[in-house]
Parts: sequence; structure tokens; C-alpha cells
Amino acid sequence: MSDFLLVAGLSLAAAVLVMVATALAAKRTGRVSVVDVAWGIALVAVSIVCALLAGTWQSWLLVALVGVWGARLSSHIFTRSRGHGEDPRYTALLGGSLDEVGIGVAVRKVFLVQGAAVWLVSLPLQAAALSDDLDWPAVVWAGIAVWVVGVLFETVGDRQLAAYKADPNRGPVMDRGLWSWTRHPNYFGDACVWWGIWLTGGLASGWLAGLLSLVAPLTMTFWLVWVTGAKLLERSMMKRPGYPEYAARTSMFVPRPPKR
Repeated sequence: MSDFLLVAGLSLAAAVLVMVATALAAKRTGRVSVVDVAWGIALVAVSIVCALLAGTWQSWLLVALVGVWGARLSSHIFTRSRGHGEDPRYTALLGGSLDEVGIGVAVRKVFLVQGAAVWLVSLPLQAAALSDDLDWPAVVWAGIAVWVVGVLFETVGDRQLAAYKADPNRGPVMDRGLWSWTRHPNYFGDACVWWGIWLTGGLASGWLAGLLSLVAPLTMTFWLVWVTGAKLLERSMMKRPGYPEYAARTSMFVPRPPKR
């Protein structure tokens, strides 16, 4: 129990420290959306804390997996959002701009929630830190394979979208490449990344560790589909010309061949 409290407590502390720094950055810039950049950074910080506590190759492997994912995601969001104002999603969530509602409201509605979410999603990392030995080492390789699929979907999907936006002769809807198989390849890839990390850190550490940490990928997938990801974006996208027709022939999340 003492080991669990140590790992859980220090993991939570790492998430809180990153969110405190992010809240200060938000106050300085006037944009709560900086938390999107901090999301990957916070999970990398937790993975390092867990690896330092465990000192096992499994935990350091997880640092590498989370680090590659987090660096790519944070740099991509930072580059995409640079020079832009507040994300409309956060304005709607807060009930106004940060200047209008104050940093206290942003801390309560965004930064506390994000910090708790980081801790929850990091449960497979904590499970690996608490494991003395791998019960199912073969599951690690399955986890890496799923993680690779996820990173490829995120990276290729983002590059295809960037090429589409740069094309002056593009059509009204992006329906090329991976986007012809799923309307949200980046969100699907993100879900695969965290199912891979759960396999590598949670299930590979034993059935009990896998069961207790299963809430992490389930929660992440639920958010990506129903809360902060696909469904939220679809509300505005459905108003665009050609998008309802695109949605009728293309899977929303899990890739599959487009309907004729």
C-alpha cells in the first residue's frame, strides 16, 4: 500500500506541477487553450517519475513511447495554434473569455479537470512502476505494435490534412488517404497509442494490474469519441457543404473501406 501511495502521489504531484505552470502561462497569454500543449508534456513528466521510481526497462520503455507521442502531439498543437486566439471550445466551456471570467474559473473548469485526467490516463504507467516483474512479456510487443499503428495514423493523418489545406484546388471536404477510411484518423490514432501503452504497462504487468488500469484507455477512447474529440467537432463540421454526404459514406472513428 505504501508503494502505491508513493507512486500515485508523486504521479499526481507531477501532473499538478505541470498544470500550475500551464495556468500561469494561460494567465499571461490570455488563452486557456495552452493546456492542449501541456497535455502531452504532463504525461511525459508522469512517465519519467514512474520510471525513476521503478528503474525497470519496462518503465523506461514507456517513457520512450509516451515521450515520442507527447513530443509529436505538443509540437503539432503548438505550431498549429501559434498566432491564433482562444479556442472557441474553451470560450464556450468557460462562459466567456479568460479576461471576462477570471483565472479562478479556468482553474476549476479546465486545469483541475485536466490534471485529474492526466493522473487517470497514466494508470498503466503507474501499474508498471508498481510491478516487480513482467507476468506476460509477450504482451509488451503487442502493445508496441498497437502504439506504432496509432502514431502512424496520427502522423500520416495530420500530414495529409496539412497537404489538403495547402492545395488551392482542394475540394470542400478532406476525403483523401486515411480520411477516406475514417473521418478522424488522428483521434483514432490517439486511442490506439493509449491502448498500446495499456498493453505495455498495464496488462503486461499481470491480469490484476491490467484490470485496474483498464479504465485509462477506456476513458481516453470515450473522451476522443464522445466528449472532447470526434462528436464535438462533428457539430460544426456537419454545417459545412459536402460534409453530411462525406459522413454518410465514411466511418466516424474506426477505419473501414468507404461506402459507395
